[in-house]
Amino acid sequence: MKLIQTAQEQSAEAAQAIEAVQSAAEDAGFSMENSQEYVDLAIQYSAAGAGALFILLIGFWFAGFVRSRLLRLFEKSEKMDETVSGFLASLAKYAIMIVTIIAVLGQFGVEATSLVAIVGAAGLAIGLALQGTLSNVAAGVMLLIFRPFKVGQFVDVAGHAGVVKGITLFVTEMDTGDNKRIIIPNSAVWGSSIVNVSFHDTRRVDLVFGIGYGDDIDKAMDVIKKTIEADERSFSDPEPVIAVTSLGESSVDILVRVWCKSGDYWGLNWALLKNTKEAFDKEGISIPYPCRSIYMEKGE
Repeated sequence: MKLIQTAQEQSAEAAQAIEAVQSAAEDAGFSMENSQEYVDLAIQYSAAGAGALFILLIGFWFAGFVRSRLLRLFEKSEKMDETVSGFLASLAKYAIMIVTIIAVLGQFGVEATSLVAIVGAAGLAIGLALQGTLSNVAAGVMLLIFRPFKVGQFVDVAGHAGVVKGITLFVTEMDTGDNKRIIIPNSAVWGSSIVNVSFHDTRRVDLVFGIGYGDDIDKAMDVIKKTIEADERSFSDPEPVIAVTSLGESSVDILVRVWCKSGDYWGLNWALLKNTKEAFDKEGISIPYPCRSIYMEKGE
């Protein structure tokens, strides 16, 4: 009998506990009748989240695929400039990413028209917040329109010198002579002076050689002329310029101007310096250096 009585008491306590839980749930706005609604909502948003994640992954992958595919197609086209192809491929990539984000928001019930209205209302704030980014895009467009340089050309811009490797939607990529990659915002490139070293096919090498006041000027100029003519990289037309440019403190300065192909500029420059010095040594022509005479007086 005691066991039966104990079981009945425990059952009564359990019933009271269940009633208390139900009462608390009802006070919180939850009941057994609407529990199914919460389950349905959980399933719905779980499915929407999974779909959104799937769309996001596929969309971003497709954006990268389209960019790489367009680059390969543009490379095969002889009419498409490499500078423009990189920019257009980058533009297509970001356009697909934007469409993907809109599709992801649509999975959560955000309609495209509502999204456009929200973006329009927040346009001013977004424009102010992304002022630097938008200026890079605008500068990139200006670089493509006016074309101050192309991919593959050597330029000096924004304090950096190197070969242009690409112009994207936001930045310009360059490689320096010692093989370092430089990423420069398009706004910095467009807002600075641009020196395009590779714009013309030819360049002029300017050098100055100093000889002693006691040396034969005509002989020195003839030695320089023969040294220039011996190097096949120098042009005979336009004719090299060899002239006395100034009378320095300790030397007679001879100006040398020689034209060559742009790709031969540094090679010819260094060769003329070395070969002219060796030719001067053979002909007994001195290259003076500044001297100072010091006079000392004895004190009484």
